[in-house]
Amino acid sequence: MARSLLKSTSVVSGLTLASRILGLVREITLARAFGAGPLLDAFFIALMLPNLGRRIFAEGAFSQAFVPVFTETRSQQTHEDVRELTAVVMGTLGAILGLVTVIGCFCAPLMVWAFAPGFRSDPAQAALGAELLRWTFPYLMFISLTSMAGSILNSYGQFAVPAAAPVILNVCIIASAWISADSVMVLAYAVFVAGVLQLLSQLPSLMRLRLLPRPRFRPRDPRVRRIGKLMLPVVIGSSVAQVSLLLNTSLATLIADGAVSWLNFGSRLMEFPTGIFAIAVGTVILPSLASHHTERSPEQFSDTLDWGLRMMLVLGLPFGVALVVLGGPLTAAIFGHGQFDAHDVEMTTWVVWAYGFGFMGFALVKVLVPGFYARQETRLPVRFATIGLAAGMLLSLASFITARSLKIEGAHVGLALSTSLTAWVNTVLLYRRLRSDGIYRPAPGWRRFGLRLLAANGLMAAVAIYGAGELAEWTALDALARALRLAAVIAACGAVYFLSLWVLGLRPRHLLMARGRGAGQV
Repeated sequence: MARSLLKSTSVVSGLTLASRILGLVREITLARAFGAGPLLDAFFIALMLPNLGRRIFAEGAFSQAFVPVFTETRSQQTHEDVRELTAVVMGTLGAILGLVTVIGCFCAPLMVWAFAPGFRSDPAQAALGAELLRWTFPYLMFISLTSMAGSILNSYGQFAVPAAAPVILNVCIIASAWISADSVMVLAYAVFVAGVLQLLSQLPSLMRLRLLPRPRFRPRDPRVRRIGKLMLPVVIGSSVAQVSLLLNTSLATLIADGAVSWLNFGSRLMEFPTGIFAIAVGTVILPSLASHHTERSPEQFSDTLDWGLRMMLVLGLPFGVALVVLGGPLTAAIFGHGQFDAHDVEMTTWVVWAYGFGFMGFALVKVLVPGFYARQETRLPVRFATIGLAAGMLLSLASFITARSLKIEGAHVGLALSTSLTAWVNTVLLYRRLRSDGIYRPAPGWRRFGLRLLAANGLMAAVAIYGAGELAEWTALDALARALRLAAVIAACGAVYFLSLWVLGLRPRHLLMARGRGAGQV
């Protein structure tokens, strides 16, 4: 089991790595061309709103509710039943998203007024944001249907095509920025085109599985109603979680021109490693967990969670350490070019530090949440997400009010810290509940495993601190010198980390063992 999961994770991670690298190239291109200012702030607002919908309908709710029901239908019924389920869900989802898209485009000025209050003082920027949103908002419908197709393919063990789809968006935006660096409107056009192409890229694989029937709108179908019932609490939970991002972005528009961009670029550096392995591990284990639950195999269910947590810690902790210690060098080397000046580098570095403290919280949620959704338990994650959100929102408002009243520079950093706090609160609550319910039972050897990770990350941090130096040193270097120095520091850190794990006795085979065959005896 673990070997096949590791293989699937490697496929997803490799393709996601390609997408994330292109994503970084995209952000570098945007930073160089536009800098952190009102134009790019308007584009990020226009892209954020459909992305929030995507996370709620596609990644946050629909896929988590659809995969267990689809897996159950596939394992217990005929292929024709699977085709029928696909047809009615695709038709119903498509009709609902189409209506939402029309409403969103029509109400674009109102949404910009509501979610970007800082734009109200500049009618030109508000008008630009609304026009951008009319082109980016349809992306919600296209990417949600793409997510459904990807969920079906994942259930059949086909992870490559869905994982490759995000590459299309990055390529389209990069190409558009090169075509015209004078107007951000071309970026919005690129988002629209990318949504269409991402959906089309999934269809050949569905055709080969004979799972591309004529969509039918049947909201009263019992299976659709069941998925809807499972989705409802997840939609609420996902919506609650996205309120934090909405609040932080809205507050950022009131702080300064560029604050939205600083937060965006900082989050990209945090999301880069998350996308490489965290999302990949979570994507791969969900169908397996759903299958183990359907087959009533609690031991294998727990083993899969244990494997996911170990993999997440081995791969994730060094990235979290690097974001905190090397936040400045990373920002200077990656974004500090063209219109992105030294002040932008410093402001974004502070954001990277704040996200670095919450990095493992973001990563571990990707493993823990599937432990609930695979069992079709959706209410508890909603409750825990709400509690985490409340803590984060309180910190956001407190830090914003304090910074504004005392005129403290860097008020946007408190917004990033609040997001990290939200992730950690959610992680702790999810983990405690899985343990208390007996769903997850850690395999033996966690203490020794943890000590090895702690020692290896400590040694790596010492090397990173030595190589980081002062931020002024990095901004004084040219682009090539920054890249070469950063590559040398990262290579040294990686070598020290993995060599330390090897010397301390951790071997790749330890992560492949299942319970009863020496799991955790590392």
